Amino acid sequence: MTPPTTAIGSASGAGSAAVSPALAIVMLALLLSIQPVTTDVYLPALPALTRDLHAPVSMGQLTLSALLLAFGCSQLLWGPLSDRFGRRPVLLAGLGAYAVASIGSVLAPTIAWLVFWRVVQGAAMGAAVMCARAIVRDLYTPLAGARAMSRALSGLGMIAALCAPVGGLLTEWLHWRAALLVCTLYGCATLALIVLRLPETLVRRNPEALRPPVLLRTWALVLRSPVFLSYSLLACATFGGLFTFLAASPFIFIEVLGLSRAEFGLSLFSISLCYLLGTLLCRRLLGRFGLRRTVALAGGLSLAAGLLMLLAAWLGAHSVRTLLPPFYLFMLGHGIHQPCAQVGAVSPFPQAAGVASALNGFMMMMVAFATGAWLGRALDGSVWPLVHGVLLWAVATSAIAWTLVQRHGEPGDA
Repeated sequence: MTPPTTAIGSASGAGSAAVSPALAIVMLALLLSIQPVTTDVYLPALPALTRDLHAPVSMGQLTLSALLLAFGCSQLLWGPLSDRFGRRPVLLAGLGAYAVASIGSVLAPTIAWLVFWRVVQGAAMGAAVMCARAIVRDLYTPLAGARAMSRALSGLGMIAALCAPVGGLLTEWLHWRAALLVCTLYGCATLALIVLRLPETLVRRNPEALRPPVLLRTWALVLRSPVFLSYSLLACATFGGLFTFLAASPFIFIEVLGLSRAEFGLSLFSISLCYLLGTLLCRRLLGRFGLRRTVALAGGLSLAAGLLMLLAAWLGAHSVRTLLPPFYLFMLGHGIHQPCAQVGAVSPFPQAAGVASALNGFMMMMVAFATGAWLGRALDGSVWPLVHGVLLWAVATSAIAWTLVQRHGEPGDA
Protein backbone atom coordinates (compact mmCIF):
# COMPACT_ATOMS: atom_id res chain seq x y z
CA MET A 1 0.00 0.00 0.00
CA THR A 2 3.01 2.29 -0.07
CA PRO A 3 4.57 3.92 -3.13
CA PRO A 4 7.87 2.60 -4.42
CA THR A 5 10.61 3.18 -1.89
CA THR A 6 13.29 4.13 -4.36
CA ALA A 7 13.75 7.52 -5.89
CA ILE A 8 12.05 7.90 -9.24
CA GLY A 9 14.32 8.88 -12.08
CA SER A 10 13.31 10.86 -15.11
CA ALA A 11 14.93 12.35 -18.13
CA SER A 12 14.95 16.08 -18.40
CA GLY A 13 17.12 17.71 -21.02
CA ALA A 14 20.63 16.37 -20.96
CA GLY A 15 20.52 14.95 -17.50
CA SER A 16 18.19 13.16 -15.18
CA ALA A 17 16.45 14.01 -11.93
CA ALA A 18 14.84 12.11 -9.12
CA VAL A 19 11.88 12.73 -6.86
CA SER A 20 11.28 10.88 -3.61
CA PRO A 21 8.03 8.91 -3.18
CA ALA A 22 6.88 11.18 -0.34
CA LEU A 23 7.54 14.32 -2.40
CA ALA A 24 5.70 12.79 -5.35
CA ILE A 25 2.56 12.35 -3.23
CA VAL A 26 2.81 15.90 -1.87
CA MET A 27 3.20 17.34 -5.37
CA LEU A 28 0.27 15.30 -6.67
CA ALA A 29 -1.90 16.43 -3.76
CA LEU A 30 -1.09 20.10 -4.40
CA LEU A 31 -1.71 19.86 -8.14
CA LEU A 32 -4.98 17.97 -7.79
CA SER A 33 -6.14 20.31 -5.02
CA ILE A 34 -6.02 23.35 -7.26
CA GLN A 35 -9.49 22.44 -8.51
CA PRO A 36 -11.29 22.43 -5.12
CA VAL A 37 -9.32 25.50 -4.05
CA THR A 38 -10.53 27.32 -7.17
CA THR A 39 -14.15 26.27 -6.73
CA ASP A 40 -14.82 25.64 -3.03
CA VAL A 41 -13.16 28.68 -1.52
CA TYR A 42 -15.52 31.08 -3.27
CA LEU A 43 -18.75 29.07 -2.98
CA PRO A 44 -19.78 30.73 0.32
CA ALA A 45 -19.22 34.08 -1.42
CA LEU A 46 -21.24 33.20 -4.54
CA PRO A 47 -24.56 34.74 -3.44
CA ALA A 48 -22.77 37.84 -2.10
CA LEU A 49 -20.71 38.48 -5.24
CA THR A 50 -23.79 37.92 -7.39
CA ARG A 51 -25.64 40.65 -5.47
CA ASP A 52 -22.61 42.94 -5.23
CA LEU A 53 -22.01 42.88 -8.99
CA HIS A 54 -25.75 43.30 -9.69
CA ALA A 55 -25.92 40.03 -11.61
CA PRO A 56 -28.70 37.46 -12.00
CA VAL A 57 -28.32 34.01 -10.45
CA SER A 58 -27.62 32.53 -13.88
CA MET A 59 -24.54 34.77 -14.27
CA GLY A 60 -23.36 33.82 -10.81
CA GLN A 61 -23.65 30.17 -11.82
CA LEU A 62 -21.70 30.98 -14.98
CA THR A 63 -18.64 31.97 -12.95
CA LEU A 64 -18.49 28.31 -11.89
CA SER A 65 -19.78 26.42 -14.92
CA ALA A 66 -17.74 28.48 -17.44
CA LEU A 67 -14.61 27.89 -15.37
CA LEU A 68 -15.23 24.15 -15.49
CA LEU A 69 -16.00 24.19 -19.22
CA ALA A 70 -12.67 25.92 -19.89
CA PHE A 71 -11.01 23.49 -17.49
CA GLY A 72 -12.32 20.51 -19.43
CA CYS A 73 -11.68 21.83 -22.95
CA SER A 74 -8.16 23.06 -22.19
CA GLN A 75 -7.04 19.58 -21.22
CA LEU A 76 -7.51 18.45 -24.84
CA LEU A 77 -4.61 20.77 -25.67
CA TRP A 78 -2.55 20.37 -22.50
CA GLY A 79 -2.57 16.56 -22.80
CA PRO A 80 -0.81 16.25 -26.19
CA LEU A 81 1.49 19.14 -25.28
CA SER A 82 2.63 17.26 -22.17
CA ASP A 83 3.19 14.06 -24.17
CA ARG A 84 5.28 16.03 -26.67
CA PHE A 85 7.30 18.39 -24.42
CA GLY A 86 7.01 16.81 -20.96
CA ARG A 87 4.96 17.46 -17.84
CA ARG A 88 7.19 20.13 -16.29
CA PRO A 89 7.01 22.78 -19.08
CA VAL A 90 3.22 22.42 -19.24
CA LEU A 91 2.93 22.78 -15.47
CA LEU A 92 5.07 25.92 -15.44
CA ALA A 93 3.05 27.55 -18.22
CA GLY A 94 -0.29 26.55 -16.73
CA LEU A 95 0.45 27.61 -13.17
CA GLY A 96 1.92 30.92 -14.34
CA ALA A 97 -1.26 31.70 -16.29
CA TYR A 98 -3.34 30.58 -13.31
CA ALA A 99 -1.62 33.08 -11.02
CA VAL A 100 -2.23 35.96 -13.46
CA ALA A 101 -5.90 34.99 -13.93
CA SER A 102 -6.39 34.73 -10.17
CA ILE A 103 -5.21 38.31 -9.74
CA GLY A 104 -7.58 39.37 -12.50
CA SER A 105 -10.49 37.65 -10.73
CA VAL A 106 -9.78 39.51 -7.51
CA LEU A 107 -9.78 42.86 -9.32
CA ALA A 108 -12.75 42.18 -11.66
CA PRO A 109 -15.03 45.27 -11.76
CA THR A 110 -18.07 43.52 -13.31
CA ILE A 111 -19.56 40.05 -13.51
CA ALA A 112 -18.53 39.85 -17.18
CA TRP A 113 -14.88 40.47 -16.29
CA LEU A 114 -15.12 37.95 -13.47
CA VAL A 115 -16.48 35.32 -15.85
CA PHE A 116 -13.65 36.10 -18.30
CA TRP A 117 -10.91 35.73 -15.71
CA ARG A 118 -12.54 32.58 -14.33
CA VAL A 119 -12.46 31.10 -17.84
CA VAL A 120 -8.73 31.84 -18.10
CA GLN A 121 -8.26 30.43 -14.61
CA GLY A 122 -10.09 27.23 -15.55
CA ALA A 123 -8.07 26.75 -18.72
CA ALA A 124 -4.84 27.24 -16.77
CA MET A 125 -5.71 24.87 -13.94
CA GLY A 126 -6.43 22.21 -16.57
CA ALA A 127 -2.66 21.91 -17.01
CA ALA A 128 -2.13 21.18 -13.31
CA VAL A 129 -4.81 18.52 -12.89
CA MET A 130 -4.18 16.83 -16.24
CA CYS A 131 -0.44 16.62 -15.58
CA ALA A 132 -1.04 15.23 -12.08
CA ARG A 133 -3.06 12.32 -13.47
CA ALA A 134 -0.48 11.73 -16.22
CA ILE A 135 2.38 11.81 -13.69
CA VAL A 136 0.69 8.99 -11.78
CA ARG A 137 0.83 6.90 -14.96
CA ASP A 138 4.48 7.92 -15.49
CA LEU A 139 5.51 6.67 -12.05
CA TYR A 140 3.25 3.75 -11.09
CA THR A 141 1.62 0.57 -12.31
CA PRO A 142 -2.23 0.67 -12.25
CA LEU A 143 -2.90 -0.88 -8.84
CA ALA A 144 -0.01 0.97 -7.20
CA GLY A 145 -1.21 4.09 -9.01
CA ALA A 146 -4.70 3.74 -7.52
CA ARG A 147 -3.16 3.54 -4.05
CA ALA A 148 -0.88 6.52 -4.73
CA MET A 149 -3.80 8.48 -6.14
CA SER A 150 -5.87 7.73 -3.05
CA ARG A 151 -3.02 9.08 -0.90
CA ALA A 152 -2.82 12.23 -3.01
CA LEU A 153 -6.60 12.63 -2.89
CA SER A 154 -6.46 12.27 0.88
CA GLY A 155 -4.26 15.35 0.81
CA LEU A 156 -6.79 16.97 -1.51
CA GLY A 157 -9.51 16.13 1.01
CA MET A 158 -7.63 17.87 3.81
CA ILE A 159 -7.05 20.98 1.69
CA ALA A 160 -10.62 20.99 0.37
CA ALA A 161 -11.97 20.68 3.92
CA LEU A 162 -10.38 24.04 4.76
CA CYS A 163 -11.41 25.89 1.60
CA ALA A 164 -15.10 26.55 2.26
CA PRO A 165 -14.70 27.55 5.94
CA VAL A 166 -11.84 29.88 5.03
CA GLY A 167 -13.86 31.32 2.15
CA GLY A 168 -16.91 31.78 4.37
CA LEU A 169 -14.97 33.50 7.13
CA LEU A 170 -13.09 35.80 4.74
CA THR A 171 -16.36 36.78 3.09
CA GLU A 172 -17.98 37.46 6.48
CA TRP A 173 -15.03 39.38 7.94
CA LEU A 174 -13.60 41.12 4.88
CA HIS A 175 -15.11 40.77 1.39
CA TRP A 176 -15.77 38.16 -1.27
CA ARG A 177 -12.65 39.43 -3.08
CA ALA A 178 -10.58 38.31 -0.10
CA ALA A 179 -11.86 34.77 -0.66
CA LEU A 180 -10.74 34.89 -4.29
CA LEU A 181 -7.31 36.11 -3.18
CA VAL A 182 -6.74 32.66 -1.65
CA CYS A 183 -6.55 31.23 -5.19
CA THR A 184 -3.79 33.70 -6.06
CA LEU A 185 -1.71 32.76 -3.03
CA TYR A 186 -2.22 29.03 -3.58
CA GLY A 187 -1.30 29.23 -7.26
CA CYS A 188 1.87 31.21 -6.59
CA ALA A 189 2.99 28.87 -3.79
CA THR A 190 2.39 25.75 -5.91
CA LEU A 191 4.23 27.28 -8.87
CA ALA A 192 7.23 28.06 -6.65
CA LEU A 193 7.34 24.50 -5.34
CA ILE A 194 7.15 23.03 -8.85
CA VAL A 195 9.94 25.31 -10.03
CA LEU A 196 12.19 24.33 -7.14
CA ARG A 197 11.46 20.65 -6.54
CA LEU A 198 9.66 18.78 -9.34
CA PRO A 199 11.78 17.19 -12.07
CA GLU A 200 10.47 15.91 -15.37
CA THR A 201 8.67 12.56 -14.94
CA LEU A 202 8.10 11.66 -18.60
CA VAL A 203 11.15 9.65 -19.59
CA ARG A 204 10.28 9.23 -23.28
CA ARG A 205 8.61 12.17 -24.98
CA ASN A 206 6.52 11.53 -28.09
CA PRO A 207 7.76 13.82 -30.91
CA GLU A 208 4.71 12.87 -32.99
CA ALA A 209 2.16 13.72 -30.28
CA LEU A 210 1.03 17.04 -31.80
CA ARG A 211 0.74 15.93 -35.42
CA PRO A 212 -2.98 16.03 -36.29
CA PRO A 213 -3.15 12.54 -37.88
CA VAL A 214 -1.29 11.02 -34.93
CA LEU A 215 -3.43 12.94 -32.44
CA LEU A 216 -6.65 11.82 -34.10
CA ARG A 217 -5.49 8.20 -34.11
CA THR A 218 -4.53 8.46 -30.44
CA TRP A 219 -7.91 9.96 -29.53
CA ALA A 220 -9.67 7.20 -31.44
CA LEU A 221 -7.54 4.55 -29.73
CA VAL A 222 -8.34 5.92 -26.29
CA LEU A 223 -12.05 6.41 -26.95
CA ARG A 224 -12.41 2.86 -28.30
CA SER A 225 -10.98 1.37 -25.12
CA PRO A 226 -13.72 -0.20 -22.96
CA VAL A 227 -11.46 0.19 -19.91
CA PHE A 228 -11.12 3.93 -20.53
CA LEU A 229 -14.83 4.41 -21.19
CA SER A 230 -15.91 2.40 -18.14
CA TYR A 231 -13.74 4.32 -15.69
CA SER A 232 -14.29 7.69 -17.36
CA LEU A 233 -18.07 7.29 -17.22
CA LEU A 234 -17.75 6.33 -13.56
CA ALA A 235 -15.67 9.45 -12.89
CA CYS A 236 -18.21 11.58 -14.78
CA ALA A 237 -21.20 10.23 -12.87
CA THR A 238 -19.75 10.58 -9.37
CA PHE A 239 -18.37 14.04 -10.18
CA GLY A 240 -21.78 15.01 -11.55
CA GLY A 241 -23.29 14.33 -8.13
CA LEU A 242 -20.63 16.36 -6.37
CA PHE A 243 -20.95 19.25 -8.80
CA THR A 244 -24.74 19.29 -8.38
CA PHE A 245 -24.23 19.78 -4.66
CA LEU A 246 -21.50 22.40 -5.05
CA ALA A 247 -23.45 24.47 -7.58
CA ALA A 248 -26.87 24.26 -5.94
CA SER A 249 -26.10 24.25 -2.22
CA PRO A 250 -24.88 27.89 -1.84
CA PHE A 251 -28.25 29.19 -3.01
CA ILE A 252 -30.37 26.51 -1.31
CA PHE A 253 -28.54 26.30 2.02
CA ILE A 254 -27.95 30.07 2.38
CA GLU A 255 -30.89 31.66 0.57
CA VAL A 256 -33.60 29.02 1.16
CA LEU A 257 -32.63 27.22 4.38
CA GLY A 258 -31.12 30.22 6.11
CA LEU A 259 -27.50 29.26 6.84
CA SER A 260 -24.96 32.01 7.29
CA ARG A 261 -21.95 32.01 4.97
CA ALA A 262 -19.72 30.79 7.81
CA GLU A 263 -22.18 27.98 8.65
CA PHE A 264 -22.34 27.00 5.00
CA GLY A 265 -18.55 26.87 4.92
CA LEU A 266 -18.64 24.46 7.85
CA SER A 267 -21.15 22.25 6.04
CA LEU A 268 -18.74 22.01 3.09
CA PHE A 269 -15.97 21.28 5.57
CA SER A 270 -17.97 18.29 6.82
CA ILE A 271 -18.50 16.82 3.36
CA SER A 272 -14.80 17.25 2.62
CA LEU A 273 -14.01 15.23 5.73
CA CYS A 274 -16.30 12.47 4.45
CA TYR A 275 -14.45 12.56 1.14
CA LEU A 276 -11.15 12.29 3.02
CA LEU A 277 -12.46 9.27 4.92
CA GLY A 278 -13.50 7.75 1.61
CA THR A 279 -9.97 8.02 0.21
CA LEU A 280 -8.58 6.37 3.34
CA LEU A 281 -11.17 3.63 3.10
CA CYS A 282 -10.29 3.21 -0.57
CA ARG A 283 -6.75 2.09 0.22
CA ARG A 284 -7.98 -0.52 2.69
CA LEU A 285 -10.57 -1.87 0.28
CA LEU A 286 -8.10 -2.02 -2.62
CA GLY A 287 -5.72 -4.14 -0.58
CA ARG A 288 -8.49 -6.53 0.40
CA PHE A 289 -10.83 -6.67 -2.60
CA GLY A 290 -8.99 -5.29 -5.64
CA LEU A 291 -10.13 -2.60 -8.03
CA ARG A 292 -13.47 -3.83 -9.38
CA ARG A 293 -14.97 -5.09 -6.13
CA THR A 294 -13.92 -1.88 -4.38
CA VAL A 295 -15.79 0.16 -6.99
CA ALA A 296 -18.85 -2.11 -6.64
CA LEU A 297 -18.97 -1.59 -2.88
CA ALA A 298 -18.72 2.17 -3.32
CA GLY A 299 -21.61 2.03 -5.79
CA GLY A 300 -23.84 0.90 -2.93
CA LEU A 301 -22.89 3.99 -0.92
CA SER A 302 -23.72 6.25 -3.87
CA LEU A 303 -27.15 4.73 -4.46
CA ALA A 304 -28.05 4.75 -0.76
CA ALA A 305 -27.18 8.47 -0.60
CA GLY A 306 -29.48 9.40 -3.46
CA LEU A 307 -32.40 7.34 -2.17
CA LEU A 308 -32.10 8.63 1.40
CA MET A 309 -31.98 12.25 0.25
CA LEU A 310 -35.09 11.64 -1.87
CA LEU A 311 -36.86 10.02 1.08
CA ALA A 312 -36.06 12.96 3.37
CA ALA A 313 -37.37 15.48 0.85
CA TRP A 314 -40.47 13.40 0.05
CA LEU A 315 -41.32 13.26 3.77
CA GLY A 316 -41.13 17.05 3.91
CA ALA A 317 -37.93 17.21 5.99
CA HIS A 318 -36.47 20.17 4.13
CA SER A 319 -33.58 21.18 6.35
CA VAL A 320 -29.82 21.02 6.40
CA ARG A 321 -29.92 18.42 9.18
CA THR A 322 -31.94 16.02 7.03
CA LEU A 323 -30.46 16.68 3.57
CA LEU A 324 -26.76 16.86 4.45
CA PRO A 325 -26.23 13.44 6.16
CA PRO A 326 -27.31 11.42 3.09
CA PHE A 327 -24.77 13.35 1.04
CA TYR A 328 -22.08 12.24 3.49
CA LEU A 329 -22.61 8.72 2.14
CA PHE A 330 -22.25 10.01 -1.41
CA MET A 331 -18.93 11.65 -0.50
CA LEU A 332 -17.64 8.46 1.09
CA GLY A 333 -18.36 6.69 -2.18
CA HIS A 334 -16.87 9.58 -4.16
CA GLY A 335 -13.64 9.26 -2.20
CA ILE A 336 -13.44 5.64 -3.36
CA HIS A 337 -14.64 6.08 -6.94
CA GLN A 338 -12.38 8.97 -7.93
CA PRO A 339 -8.94 7.40 -7.24
CA CYS A 340 -10.00 4.16 -8.92
CA ALA A 341 -11.65 5.86 -11.89
CA GLN A 342 -8.92 8.39 -12.61
CA VAL A 343 -6.14 5.80 -12.53
CA GLY A 344 -8.18 3.14 -14.31
CA ALA A 345 -8.96 5.50 -17.20
CA VAL A 346 -5.30 6.20 -18.05
CA SER A 347 -3.81 2.82 -17.12
CA PRO A 348 -3.98 1.20 -20.60
CA PHE A 349 -1.99 4.05 -22.21
CA PRO A 350 1.57 4.38 -20.86
CA GLN A 351 2.69 6.23 -24.01
CA ALA A 352 -0.40 8.45 -24.26
CA ALA A 353 -1.24 9.12 -20.62
CA GLY A 354 -1.53 12.86 -21.30
CA VAL A 355 -4.17 12.37 -24.00
CA ALA A 356 -6.09 9.81 -21.92
CA SER A 357 -6.00 12.07 -18.88
CA ALA A 358 -7.14 15.02 -20.99
CA LEU A 359 -10.09 13.16 -22.49
CA ASN A 360 -11.10 11.89 -19.06
CA GLY A 361 -11.01 15.42 -17.66
CA PHE A 362 -12.84 16.83 -20.67
CA MET A 363 -15.70 14.36 -20.24
CA MET A 364 -16.04 15.16 -16.54
CA MET A 365 -16.19 18.88 -17.16
CA MET A 366 -18.77 18.52 -19.95
CA VAL A 367 -20.97 16.80 -17.38
CA ALA A 368 -20.32 19.63 -14.93
CA PHE A 369 -21.09 22.33 -17.50
CA ALA A 370 -24.35 20.67 -18.56
CA THR A 371 -25.34 20.23 -14.92
CA GLY A 372 -24.54 23.87 -14.15
CA ALA A 373 -26.56 25.06 -17.14
CA TRP A 374 -29.55 22.97 -15.99
CA LEU A 375 -29.28 24.22 -12.41
CA GLY A 376 -29.17 27.84 -13.61
CA ARG A 377 -32.70 27.30 -14.93
CA ALA A 378 -33.94 24.79 -12.38
CA LEU A 379 -33.17 26.58 -9.09
CA ASP A 380 -36.61 27.71 -7.97
CA GLY A 381 -36.34 28.47 -4.27
CA SER A 382 -36.93 24.86 -3.23
CA VAL A 383 -34.69 21.90 -2.37
CA TRP A 384 -35.92 19.74 -5.24
CA PRO A 385 -33.30 20.63 -7.89
CA LEU A 386 -30.59 19.51 -5.44
CA VAL A 387 -32.44 16.32 -4.51
CA HIS A 388 -33.28 15.32 -8.08
CA GLY A 389 -29.78 16.07 -9.34
CA VAL A 390 -28.01 14.06 -6.66
CA LEU A 391 -30.45 11.15 -7.16
CA LEU A 392 -29.84 11.10 -10.92
CA TRP A 393 -26.06 10.93 -10.55
CA ALA A 394 -26.23 8.46 -7.66
CA VAL A 395 -28.23 6.02 -9.78
CA ALA A 396 -25.89 6.52 -12.75
CA THR A 397 -22.80 5.99 -10.59
CA SER A 398 -24.04 2.75 -9.07
CA ALA A 399 -25.24 1.42 -12.44
CA ILE A 400 -21.84 2.05 -14.06
CA ALA A 401 -19.98 0.61 -11.06
CA TRP A 402 -22.05 -2.57 -11.14
CA THR A 403 -22.10 -3.14 -14.91
CA LEU A 404 -19.43 -1.53 -17.10
CA VAL A 405 -16.65 -1.52 -14.53
CA GLN A 406 -17.32 -5.15 -13.57
CA ARG A 407 -17.22 -6.18 -17.22
CA HIS A 408 -14.29 -4.12 -18.47
CA GLY A 409 -12.60 -2.60 -15.46
CA GLU A 410 -9.57 -4.80 -14.82
CA PRO A 411 -6.76 -2.87 -16.54
CA GLY A 412 -3.95 -5.07 -15.27
CA ASP A 413 -0.43 -3.85 -14.63
CA ALA A 414 1.00 -2.22 -17.71
